[in-house]
Amino acid sequence: MSEGRNRRRLLLALPLALVAALLAAPAAKAGLLFPEAGGSPNADSIKTLYIMVFILALFIFVGVEATLLWALFKFKAKKGRTAAQIHGNTKLEIGWTVGAFVILIFITVFTFIQLPSIKNPPRSLIDENGNPVANVENVQYAATNQSAPDGPSMTIEVNGQQYVWRYLYPGNDRLLTYTDMVVPVGMTVLLDITADDVAHSWWIPKLGGKMDAVPGYTNKLWFRIPPDAIPEGESQVVYTGQCAELCGRNHANMYGRVIGMRMEDYKRWYAEKVQQVKTAETNVTEQQKQLNEQQSAGGEN
Repeated sequence: MSEGRNRRRLLLALPLALVAALLAAPAAKAGLLFPEAGGSPNADSIKTLYIMVFILALFIFVGVEATLLWALFKFKAKKGRTAAQIHGNTKLEIGWTVGAFVILIFITVFTFIQLPSIKNPPRSLIDENGNPVANVENVQYAATNQSAPDGPSMTIEVNGQQYVWRYLYPGNDRLLTYTDMVVPVGMTVLLDITADDVAHSWWIPKLGGKMDAVPGYTNKLWFRIPPDAIPEGESQVVYTGQCAELCGRNHANMYGRVIGMRMEDYKRWYAEKVQQVKTAETNVTEQQKQLNEQQSAGGEN
C-alpha cells in the first residue's frame, strides 16, 4: 500500500517539478505567453502579429469547446433511447467551410500587411557620427533577399561555433568579439548569420525573431535599438539571449548578449578594443622574438 502511495506522489510531483524548472529558467520564458518586444521595431511587429492570431485562435477555441460541451449535455445518452441516424446538415457544413476559409484569408492578409515591417530593415535614426537623421518608415524593397536600407547602417557577421557566438565588425580593423555584441543605439544593424560546425540559432528575444545559423549558408536578420532605450544615468542597455538550436552537449551554455551604447561611447569602446588587439599582437611578437633569441643563444652554447 505504501509503495503505491509513494508512486502516486512521485507521479504528482514530477509535473510540478518540470513546471518549476521551466519557470526558474529566465531564457526559457521569453515572454511566457507572448513574444518579447520593445527592443527593436521588428520585434514589436512580430508581437503584434502574434497577438492578433492568438486572439482569433482563442475565439475559435472557446467557440468550439462551448459547442462541444453544449452538445455533450444536450444530446447525452439516455437509457432506453436510440440515437437517430442522420446524414449531415448541408447548410452547417457549408457554413463552417466558408468560415474556415474567411479565417485563413484574414490571417494571410494581416500577415502580409505586417511582413514588411518584420523583414525589411528601416533607415537608421542616426548617422555615423551619432547625429539624428530623418527617417522614412515602411520602405518597400522589390527583392526576395533582405536589402540594405538607404542611408547609414552597420553590417555585423555573426558566426556560431560550438559553443560561442563570434562577431566580425565592419571596418578595416577586422575587429572580432565573442559572446557580447556592442552596437550604437539608433543605428540599423544588419546581421549576416552563419556557422562553422553544426546548426545553431541566433536568438535575442527582445530584438526580434530567431534565425538559424547553418554551415555553408548566410541568413539575414536586422534590429534597431531605439535611441531612448538606455535608462537615465546609465551608459548602456543590455539584451540577453542564447542559442535556440540544440547544437551539442554544451548548448545550454551558448549565451549571447547585445549591448547598446550611445555613438560616442560605442566609438570609444571600439577604439579601445582595437588598441587592445594591437597591443596583444605587439606583445606576442616581442615574446616570440625573445624566445627565438634565447633558443639561438642556447644553441650556440
